[in-house]
Amino acid sequence: MDPPFQEKYKSLFNDYTIVSKDKDYSLMNANDECELPLIDLQRLTLEYPEREQCVEEIKQAASEWGFLQVVNHGIPQEMLKSLQYEQRKAFQHPFRKKAEDNILNLSANSYRWGNPRATCLRQLAWSEAFHVPLTDISRIGDAYKSLSASIEAFTTTANALAKGVAEILAENLGVSSTFFEENCPEETSYLRMNRYPPCPFSSEVFGLIPHTDSSFLTVLNQDQIGGLQLLKNGRWINVKPNPEALVINIGDLFQALSNDVYKSIKHRVLAPQQVERFSLAFFYCPTYETVIESSIKPSKYKEFTFREFMMQIQRDLKATGDKVGVSRFLL
Repeated sequence: MDPPFQEKYKSLFNDYTIVSKDKDYSLMNANDECELPLIDLQRLTLEYPEREQCVEEIKQAASEWGFLQVVNHGIPQEMLKSLQYEQRKAFQHPFRKKAEDNILNLSANSYRWGNPRATCLRQLAWSEAFHVPLTDISRIGDAYKSLSASIEAFTTTANALAKGVAEILAENLGVSSTFFEENCPEETSYLRMNRYPPCPFSSEVFGLIPHTDSSFLTVLNQDQIGGLQLLKNGRWINVKPNPEALVINIGDLFQALSNDVYKSIKHRVLAPQQVERFSLAFFYCPTYETVIESSIKPSKYKEFTFREFMMQIQRDLKATGDKVGVSRFLL
């Protein structure tokens, strides 16, 4: 069932002296554990001053942490559990069927594992994923009707959640009140189902390498195994899982749109040593023609389209194996 990591990346495991000298590599330097700011979104339905206090807490968490947790978010626990169950079934197929037979009938290269561009262990991701553009949901074969139904139900509600939070964060930034409605139709976002197999080299390999997200917002549902870390004030911090909450984090596009009012924070996932870990991420994205431009002047970023942004990421990955991100568009 597991991808052949050791066979595929044998040369990297034979020589990881470069990695050991990388100050960002250490997996053991996250001694602190935090609980992200927890926000009850039901307060948004209340009258003054409760609603205004909730709005300010959302903005403060996004500004100070780039991450927040939300409860009463409108996505039923039964829906999340159903999708988690279907997700586990999809990953339980033999590796060959996942990698070669396209069992879910998704677009090419939707099943991903490791990092084919890795030149050292620091760039290797000990994980596998199904990358599902929302336009692909209808392609999922009849044998997986329950999976496609669960994905469709989740993405519809996750899209509404992301849109609502995005509109709150955009208040007072000079962004049009209709910006997200006009530029982020549901079909332009995507879902990523992640599995992190047990890793005998968990002290040397990441489950998911340090990165920022190429979205406006990401909505994350994770199990209770733990392993998510974020970089705050130069230190890696363990994020304590909350079984009742979803995690929302700021992506690169919102950092540029807000002129750094909100930051897209670098985060990573540790490789579990003995048990498998699952997570599910919904990436709230615009159309490729959407122009990202800060209304706060002077702007720190030149304007760019989402297409230009994604093309630059691919060039950087091809050249270096790493994503550079939004700093490429600094003035």
